[in-house]
Amino acid sequence: MGRADSPVRVGIVGLGSIGHHHAERLTGLGETLVGGVDVAEPARERFEAEYGVPTFETFEELDDAGVDAVVVTTPNAYHEQYVVAALDAGADVLCEKPLANTLESAERIAEAARDADASCMVGFNSRFLPAAEVLAETIADGELGDVTHVEANYVRRRGVPGRGGWFTTKDVSGGGALVDIGVHAIDLALHFLDFPEVVEVSGETRSEFGTREDYTYLDMWGNDAEDVVFDVDDHATAFVRTAEGQTLSLEVAWAANRPPNNEFVVEGTEGGATLDRNDGALTIHEVGDGGAAHFRDTDVETREEDAHALEQQYFFDAVREGEPIERNTVDQALAVQRVVDAVYRSADAGRAITL
Repeated sequence: MGRADSPVRVGIVGLGSIGHHHAERLTGLGETLVGGVDVAEPARERFEAEYGVPTFETFEELDDAGVDAVVVTTPNAYHEQYVVAALDAGADVLCEKPLANTLESAERIAEAARDADASCMVGFNSRFLPAAEVLAETIADGELGDVTHVEANYVRRRGVPGRGGWFTTKDVSGGGALVDIGVHAIDLALHFLDFPEVVEVSGETRSEFGTREDYTYLDMWGNDAEDVVFDVDDHATAFVRTAEGQTLSLEVAWAANRPPNNEFVVEGTEGGATLDRNDGALTIHEVGDGGAAHFRDTDVETREEDAHALEQQYFFDAVREGEPIERNTVDQALAVQRVVDAVYRSADAGRAITL
């Protein structure tokens, strides 16, 4: 734990593009980047050249260098290994989403976090979007009445990430579009519903683009999609029921023959709201003074800020001040993982799954 008046000493585990993304923001916030960990020598060399800090093959070497906090940005299958090691060493952890590649691994991380003297936060940065924060406050203030349903969309027209890499390899990622971007949609929707108890999930997953030999396709980085491993979903649809009767509908796709959509529609007994994560647009829907036939829509302007930086600032301030993590908690991330697992089980079974 760092002193209350000093920068937090941070190490990053996983030195790919997301690791660089976090490194840029934490140094911009004035925290101290101690070093990084990666099993790949080229990744270590690039990170050293970019940030002028030492890199290591193992977490133990990073821990010996002296860190207060660790940011874990490895492929999903390795989250457990490094998060648990960091917590056992007494370092606070910011783990990129999702919590793990499987529900069993996520449960083990959650158990370790409950037993640790350190804290763990999970990187669902969408909650830190100013428009999402305003909507959450609007719901908490009761302005929409009782929230009964959330429609959550995260659909790309074309945007399969790095075909042939770990994102499209199930053993490492744990799944495809549902695990990569769908978890953001599930987490934000459950956040707006105040993380109710989920009792039933019905879902279907498809692979319509990654497995089509007759489809000439370039991924989002322009890489040819021929002769690559793709054993995950690129599209998922689900419907979730809660113990209190609230519902959540989910549409997720890396690629789809339809317009892209990143909207969240919240329905309440006294009003509703539409949030577009792409541009931060937020509209509140109300019944006007004229009664049921009179409707009023209000566009809410919010500041433009980097959600990743805001997420980091919250995390590092908590570490610096020795305060518990109360946002994006491990237990909330575990709830998201349970929904993901249930969607896949429902798709395999061809029926709804009771939790």
